[in-house]
Amino acid sequence: MMKLRLSGLRCGVCANFRRPISHCYSNSISSSSIEVKPKIPLYLRPPSFSASLSELTQWHKWAKNLASSVGSSFVHLDNGPDSTLLRRELNWLLQDLLEIQNHSVMLSQLESGNNENVDRIEERRPFQYVVGCEHWRDLVLSVQEGVLIPRPETEMIIDLVEDVALNNSPDLAQGLWVDLGTGSGAIAIATARTLATHAHGRVIATDLSPVAVAVAAFNVQRYGLEDVVEVRKGSWFEPLKDVQGKLAGVLSNPPYIPSGDISGLQAEVGQHEPKLALDGGSSGTNDLLHLIDGAASMLKPGGYFAFETNGEHQCKFLVDYIENDKPGSFCNINIVSDFAGIQRFVMGFRQ
Repeated sequence: MMKLRLSGLRCGVCANFRRPISHCYSNSISSSSIEVKPKIPLYLRPPSFSASLSELTQWHKWAKNLASSVGSSFVHLDNGPDSTLLRRELNWLLQDLLEIQNHSVMLSQLESGNNENVDRIEERRPFQYVVGCEHWRDLVLSVQEGVLIPRPETEMIIDLVEDVALNNSPDLAQGLWVDLGTGSGAIAIATARTLATHAHGRVIATDLSPVAVAVAAFNVQRYGLEDVVEVRKGSWFEPLKDVQGKLAGVLSNPPYIPSGDISGLQAEVGQHEPKLALDGGSSGTNDLLHLIDGAASMLKPGGYFAFETNGEHQCKFLVDYIENDKPGSFCNINIVSDFAGIQRFVMGFRQ
């Protein structure tokens, strides 16, 4: 018999470490008590059942046929996953299932109404929510419903911190940085690890969502950064009144999708990821403008900011806003393209 974890998969890549998991996250959260208990990523959960090779083979054949039946229908519908991607995800699932141990009957569990593979295909549930994690840069981050899944393009913000901010102003590495709308804590954690290679800077991560705050604190703890990254609950700059004018850096991947575009998003995004983290108002720039306004008062002289946008139009709109409505507040304003060549980020320094 092979020992298995219920729907256990971790994107087919082994985590670099497995720290002991504690279920207390208060050390890195400086807000009112958090009632949300983050879900443990599947690859960290204890095994839950076992199955014979023949049972596993039978289930795999059924699941593969289900994935193949999708064809390119999701692609034509909303640019969703095709059968090739779904079958690849199935292989990642099996890689994890075969690594685990415990007892119970596998087949009845997998073919029950709680079958995660069916949820993935029939409900278009994001693969990352099924597995409970996302691989981002060199991190394996816990994610779940209510938390935005970190995107590959957002990884470039950390490159900008390293290559632009710290190389031009090394003293910023000793300062206090903030990640606004932290979600899973991806930017905050990666920034803290980058600062640690230069000096001993600290990071505050804020989010309005109690689910995101709990998940971010969980991820901070897994990477042993409780003394470096502090998670605060609140909207944007609201929890940061005690550090006004003292920040070395302000980073954010805010909601920037125009409200009218939400319904046309890929089902995995529009129907499952939190609208709070997607909807940027009628033009998609409501929160971006708020961040620019706040950065002008929160950054110390010489402080750095970098914000992700929806693309070229929003980037140029923000630059125009800074030049016309915030004259004398910032300098060295630049638009930076992502890995696909799309103008994605606006960055600059406090005057």
